[in-house]
Amino acid sequence: MPDIYVTPDAIPAAVVEEIKHSLERRAATPQQRAALTSYLSDVGFPDGARVLDIGCGTGPQARTLATWPGVAEVVGVDQLEPFLERARELAADIPNLSFQHADARELPFEDARFDVVVLHTLLTHVPGPEHVLAEVSRVLKQGGTVAIYDGDFSTMSVATSDADPLQACINAFVEGNVHDKWLVRRLPEVLGEAGFAPQAARSHGHLETASPALTKGWTERGALYMYQWGRIDEAMRDALVAECRRRIEIGAFYGFMNYVSLIASKS
Repeated sequence: MPDIYVTPDAIPAAVVEEIKHSLERRAATPQQRAALTSYLSDVGFPDGARVLDIGCGTGPQARTLATWPGVAEVVGVDQLEPFLERARELAADIPNLSFQHADARELPFEDARFDVVVLHTLLTHVPGPEHVLAEVSRVLKQGGTVAIYDGDFSTMSVATSDADPLQACINAFVEGNVHDKWLVRRLPEVLGEAGFAPQAARSHGHLETASPALTKGWTERGALYMYQWGRIDEAMRDALVAECRRRIEIGAFYGFMNYVSLIASKS
């Protein structure tokens, strides 16, 4: 099944509402806060930097960027207006942060406007990421920086043994929410072909055992997808969700995915 983000206007309103909460919940986890601080520390922000956050969602990383040392202006763009509405509400008291509706492959900005462009969990959802990087190059100043942070979805797992039934839920989640689960492994080559020079790369593991904030949701959403696609019946869906919650209750849950950050400059 295709990644739901490929056709954002077709995402049901209830799912959009759920994702809005999920984006803020993910950003609030200690693992993701640490990862954001880590990779932004690899970026050389010039004084008075203008920053573009593409695929900003509800704006959690844009709010952090707006208070980052050296940053004068942040613009967040996204294709989903409901995300932007929530982003504006949450950033109402941040004067140097604004949001616009835009497609990452056709940005409404003049050439060489920004010093830094951030792509936070965006590229794995976009068919033809090279088109996004071409636009990034266009709107970046010469010598400007692109900061990419995304999931290596081939590593997403809740399995605790061979043929663990809960892993089928994770596989379904990836199928329904990701366009290219292998993209981050090819990004160094893709960035080079787009005219960017590598600066820094990091791995950011997201591990959850007790009180999982993300991986529980991935598992339950995957079970729902399999039911909606007709691969399992309602009883099996409910059994998978119950097993996920049982493991959490008894302290036997394990959820993991590796995220990757890549920093590169416009050469």
